[in-house]
Amino acid sequence: MKIIDAHMHLSHIEEFKRTAAEDSFVDYSLEGILQEYADNGVVLGIGMGLTETQKYGFPDAEAVTPMGLDLTDDLPPQLVYCLGINPFKLDQAALQRLENDLQKPNVVGLKIYLGYYPFYAYDSVYDPVYALAATYQVPVVFHTGDTYSERGLLKYSHPLALDEVAVKHRDVNFMMAHFGDPWVLDGAEVVYKNRNMFADLSGLMVGDAANCQRLKESPLFFSHLRHAIAYCDHYDKFLFGTDWPLAPVKSYIEFVQELIPVAFHEDVFYQTALKVFPKIKPLVE
Repeated sequence: MKIIDAHMHLSHIEEFKRTAAEDSFVDYSLEGILQEYADNGVVLGIGMGLTETQKYGFPDAEAVTPMGLDLTDDLPPQLVYCLGINPFKLDQAALQRLENDLQKPNVVGLKIYLGYYPFYAYDSVYDPVYALAATYQVPVVFHTGDTYSERGLLKYSHPLALDEVAVKHRDVNFMMAHFGDPWVLDGAEVVYKNRNMFADLSGLMVGDAANCQRLKESPLFFSHLRHAIAYCDHYDKFLFGTDWPLAPVKSYIEFVQELIPVAFHEDVFYQTALKVFPKIKPLVE
């Protein structure tokens, strides 16, 4: 089975470097991710554009829109990315840069960091971003749920706020990153209700293979997640993603394989990504 990793990172973010060195023990480099992909049948990774202007600075109000993958100068064909949005840096010049970059073949979507920046998904500051997404037929990915920084504000990252956006912008597909964890039952309702809302299953655990196994074996740690996935009852609206470097690729594949019935593995690990990110289809088929 071919696999698409619909959510990964490859940027100079100090917290990612620390996590790789102290928790997940992955080789956080271009060579490292390509090797993990080759070893595990991953044919494409979709990176989430992200930059910080000072160490441990994210969420960074000074980062220039669009944010990209700056851990490497040249992306190989196995990697594409979503343009990261800083709502504090979203003037007309930034919108023009977004539009220019959306015409690149390896730019496949837009990424909004709810919770890291103090704006709700339905705030008018993001309306021009949704307009561009509609024009260029690319999805908008939202960070939802817990923030990987104690400086984030959780009220902005609750998945219920995405319902209003999905209703208002029916001509745009949206992906709820991390399924809104820990508010996954609310996230499940938003995905279930709206035909244009999808969710990735990335970033639900952090650590090396041993810690991933420990969490998987806990009787309660993922009970809320299993409940929400079953409640949503739309397995074809979930996408596999690792949030690498937070966990090794192999461990995360095994984790999601246990969450999703075998009959829907092809959808979750491959087919649904082709629907949500139409620009990647020529790159993998």
